[in-house]
Amino acid sequence: MTMGVAPGGTAVAARAATPPAAGCAAVDWGSLPKDSAVAWHKPLRDIRAGSHDCYDRVVFDLLGPGTGRPIGFHVRYVDQFHQDGSGDVIPVRGGAILEVRIAAPSYDPNTMQRTYDGKAGQPLPEVDLGGYRTFQDTRFGASFEGDTQVAVGVRERLPFRVFQTGNRLVVDVAHSWRGFR
Repeated sequence: MTMGVAPGGTAVAARAATPPAAGCAAVDWGSLPKDSAVAWHKPLRDIRAGSHDCYDRVVFDLLGPGTGRPIGFHVRYVDQFHQDGSGDVIPVRGGAILEVRIAAPSYDPNTMQRTYDGKAGQPLPEVDLGGYRTFQDTRFGASFEGDTQVAVGVRERLPFRVFQTGNRLVVDVAHSWRGFR
């Protein structure tokens, strides 16, 4: 990021028009579905988002210490966001809808106590997308049969990647196709 001067002498940050950082153009980016089938489930603790130089990110935090066991997920673009269980369509703003299903219920299966306060059809709690370049909306779908379903409204169908780090599932969506495979 560079600094510039606006009329009147005020300093402003300006983004240089450069290609994405080398770490962004990894081979696992693309717009086709990405999956990891696994039967291991841990309760969902939090969902948060962040904006980076070449992508916007949503992170799903699971309860418990990191075990290195894989987290099950299915991430894909959909034409409409249908709530699990009811099949109701949940409107999502944006030019494209990225649906994330994660093997992490929003409740503790042993106690049935809520571990994440998402409400069907509503934006994700405490996720403010103001100033994001790619993300335009989020919606909680449901926590049904051990999985949680979330929609991310994006500007357009863009390349994305999914990976796990500890007890976190990370979904990055690029700001553009430039520099991605």
